[in-house]
Amino acid sequence: MNKPKIFEESGKSLTSPALPVQIFSFLIVFLIIYVLEAIIPSIVSIKPMIQEMESQGMLDDTSKIDFKNSMATATIISASPKIMIPSLLSTVFGTITSIIYCRNIEVRPVTSMGVRKQKLIPHYLMGLLIGIVMMTAITLLSVCFGANKISVCSGINFGVILLYLVGFFVQGMSEEFIFRGYLLTTVGGYHSVWVAIAVNSGAFALAHIFNPGFNVLPFINLVLFGVFASLYMICFDDIWGVCGIHSIWNFMQGNFYGISVSGTGDTESIFRTTARTSYGWLSGGEFGIEGSIFTTVILSAGTVLVFLKIKKDKSPK
Repeated sequence: MNKPKIFEESGKSLTSPALPVQIFSFLIVFLIIYVLEAIIPSIVSIKPMIQEMESQGMLDDTSKIDFKNSMATATIISASPKIMIPSLLSTVFGTITSIIYCRNIEVRPVTSMGVRKQKLIPHYLMGLLIGIVMMTAITLLSVCFGANKISVCSGINFGVILLYLVGFFVQGMSEEFIFRGYLLTTVGGYHSVWVAIAVNSGAFALAHIFNPGFNVLPFINLVLFGVFASLYMICFDDIWGVCGIHSIWNFMQGNFYGISVSGTGDTESIFRTTARTSYGWLSGGEFGIEGSIFTTVILSAGTVLVFLKIKKDKSPK
C-alpha cells in the first residue's frame, strides 16, 4: 500500500523516527490521559463505592477484598448513569491531550491527525450509518443463530438515554483521536502503513485488557476493529467517519440493544439482549457481544470491503 496523504503530513513532525521511542512516548501520553479522565469519575464514585462495599461486608471482612471482587464491585458502580455519564464525558480529555501533544510536542498540524473541515458532516453521518448497520447486523446474527434473545425494556428513560448518546459521541471521538488520530499517524509518518496499523490496533486492544470478560476472542475482535478503523480513516483521509462509527457502535450496543459495552455492565436501554447459550464465543459472554464470533465475521467483512475500496481508488482510471 502506498503512503497515504495523511501519513505524508505526519511524517514532517519533529517526533523521533525510532519506533520504540514513539511507543514509549505514547505510553506516557496515554498514562496522562488515563489520570485526567479518571479524576471526575473517581470523585463521583467514592460514596457509591463505599456503600456497595459495606453492603457486601467488605469493610467488616477485609479478606473479601481481592482483585476479582473489587472489579465486580467497580463494574456494578460504574454501570450507574450517575457514574457512567460523567465518565463518558470525561474522555474529552483524551481528545484535548492528544491534540495538544501532536501540535506542541510533535509540532504538526491537526490536519495530520485527520482533522479536516472538508466533508466533515457527510463523512460523520456516513460513519453513524455504517456503525448502526454493523452493530445491528452483529446483534441480529446472534439472535438468528440462537445465541441471544432480544426483549423490549419497560419504563424506558429516554432522557437518560439521550445523555448516554451525547456521552458516547465524546467517548468514541476520544478513543479515535488517541489511537488513530495520534498513534496511527505518528507511526505511519516514519514507518510502513502495516506497521502503523499493527501498532495502533494492538495498543487499542491491550487498552481493554482489564475489562471484565476480556480473553482471546475479545482481543482478536478489538484488534480487528482497530484494523478496520485504521483502513477506514486512510480510505477517507480524515478522522470523522471513524469517530461516527465508534461512537454509534458503542451507543447502539449499550443503550439501544442493551448489551454490555466491553464488559462495562448493563445500562439504561431501549432493548435488552440476553444470552441463550453458555458458550461465550457465541453470545459474547461477560465482555458483551464484542466478544462474539459474529463480531469477528462482521468486522472481517467490513475490513475487506474498505481495503478493496482503497485498492480500487488507487488503481489507474
